[in-house]
This record gives sequence, structure tokens and C-alpha cells, in this order.
Amino acid sequence: MSKTDKFLEGFKATVPLSLGIASFAIAYGLLARKASLSIFTLTLMSLLVFAGTAQFLTISMLMTGTPFIIILFTTFIVNSRYFLMGASLGSYSRKWGTRWQILLSFLLCDESYALTIAYFAKNDPNRYYQLGVSLGLYIEWAIFSVIGGFMGSFLGDPQTWGLDFALPATFIVLLVPMITTWKHVLVCLTTAVFAVIGLLFLPTKWYIPFAAVLGTVVGGVLEFWKRK
Repeated sequence: MSKTDKFLEGFKATVPLSLGIASFAIAYGLLARKASLSIFTLTLMSLLVFAGTAQFLTISMLMTGTPFIIILFTTFIVNSRYFLMGASLGSYSRKWGTRWQILLSFLLCDESYALTIAYFAKNDPNRYYQLGVSLGLYIEWAIFSVIGGFMGSFLGDPQTWGLDFALPATFIVLLVPMITTWKHVLVCLTTAVFAVIGLLFLPTKWYIPFAAVLGTVVGGVLEFWKRK
């Protein structure tokens, strides 16, 4: 397949996620307007940050008057999970050159990682496929963020519409087909337990990197044990 074909294949792979992404982006736009952010500001955040969880968290903290340095530190902790995602894709991207690595790193998000790693596990890794996936999600997130911003003046709180559940539901759909062995099941279950423990005992969103790191350790130990 040509580069264009691979790009389009990746772009089309995002279509099944469109409803979940659109709902979550609209919910972000609604919440941003509720926090008195302008259409320009909320759009700029989507284009430069491109991290739904961090954007929701930032707006929530702005609404409560949280100091900027605390917001910055907290969003860094929440987004630290991308170090793990980038590391797992590193074995494929290291041969693509620095410019590609920078571009794909900026466009990396939870959904693009899930689609890309699932594709790479069954097909030859291709940077144009990953670019198609990433750009498709990036464009959709930006467009529906703006739509949510314009809708914010008359729809009110997005949680009353249940839009905040759209993205978790999307991730469940992505995750389930990838669970094919007992190791996958064990890692998922232990990570879920760590997440609940972290949610109960850790401040703000620390449970996200806490569960991600410990879940990764469990997976690494199981893989080492299997090879040995």
C-alpha cells in the first residue's frame, strides 16, 4: 500500500470512535464556556494541549481558583501516562527519525495509542498509518470542542446530559477486543484495583499514573516470568 493509502486507512480507523470523541469534546466545550473561557481560548487549548482529561481537570481547577503552579503540576502528573505509551511505541518509531517522533509524540493521545498499538500488533508498523489515526482524532477533537463552546450558552452542565461517560465507554470498546490471554485479564484486573485504591487514598487525579505504573510493573513481571 502507498503512503496515502496507509494514511487514509489510519484516518478511517477513527470513524468508529467518532461518537465518543464528539460527545467528550462537546462536553469539554460546554464546561469551558461555563468556566467563562472564550471560544478562542478553549479552541487554543484543544489545539495546543490535546489531552481531554488534562483539559477537563484544568477547567475544573480554574473554576475553584486553584493556583496556576498547582494546575501545572497536577496536569503534568495526569499526563505522565504518555511516557509509558510513548515508551511502548518507541521500538517502532525510533527508526523513523526525530522529526517524525516529535510530530507523533505531540499528536499522541489515549485513543490514537489504542488504535495504533492494536494495529502494529497484527500488521507491519507504519508511520503514515499512525499519522492518519492521530490527525483524524486531532481534527475531530478540535472541531467538536468549538461546537461545544457555541452550544455552551444554552445547554448548561454537560454532566446532566451524560456526555462525560462517552469517552470511558469508548475505551471499553477499544480495550475488550485486545484482551486475548490470561495475562491481559490479570493486568486489567490488577490495574483496576490499583485505580480504585488510588482514587480512595490519593489526591486529585494521582490515581491515574499510580494505577498505570503499577499495572505496567505487573505486566512486566508476568512477561519476565513467562520468558524465564
